[in-house]
Amino acid sequence: MAQSPRTVLVTGGAKGVGRGISERFLAQGEAVVVCGREAPDALPEVDGRRAEFIAADVRDAAAVEALFAQIAQRHGRLDVLVNNAGGAPFAMADKASPRLHEKIIQLNLLAPLHLAQKANAMMQAQPRGGVIVFIGSVSGLRASPGTAAYGAAKAGVLNLVQTLAVEWAPKTRVVAVSPGPVLTEHADLHFGDEAGVAAVARTIPLGRLATPADIGEACAWLASDAAAYLSGTNLVLHGGGERPAFLDAATANRDG
Repeated sequence: MAQSPRTVLVTGGAKGVGRGISERFLAQGEAVVVCGREAPDALPEVDGRRAEFIAADVRDAAAVEALFAQIAQRHGRLDVLVNNAGGAPFAMADKASPRLHEKIIQLNLLAPLHLAQKANAMMQAQPRGGVIVFIGSVSGLRASPGTAAYGAAKAGVLNLVQTLAVEWAPKTRVVAVSPGPVLTEHADLHFGDEAGVAAVARTIPLGRLATPADIGEACAWLASDAAAYLSGTNLVLHGGGERPAFLDAATANRDG
């Protein structure tokens, strides 16, 4: 007998990277719930299957409680949580206010932890358990100038993934995906115009930025039975990383 569609929650799943993730799960027939502070102009939709929207600020404990109560009422279970909501404005560490740093840590580390707690409580009671995917960032693996608190929060997420994978096994698998630069509808805020995007792409060995669909493919695989033995793992999606600056400096020196 065919297995019924899984219920998948993607936080911030109506735009940017989150939309790519939502569309990938929709394409494989899952029931996808997305949340955000405000309803989007258009919900992710694939082949007539549309994501369901529930308004929720993931930083608000009461809103998160209500979010999971609605999922339980409407679907009776939660099979996959993708902790995608996050981000940070550019601000050098010596100029950013303590309040800004606190808000960034809250959104990118504490909120995902609280969502994971709620998801795990549901998954532990289910025969097949579930999977929690945290969206990390290469900013958590290297220096993050201009987004220091964000990079620190994402580094914390990677440690959190390892710890929760131990605490919540074997019912709940916990994994992470850490993208490099991603080409979204808001890429201009980070990389500038088309020339800026092209300049960034030239620093990546594969010659392009990731797309939201790339991140969606990774999340769908990690949440599948094909990845059933992966837990406490971080999958880095950075197109080969960044060309070390010393190589260019050495080349310039030789040419000179």
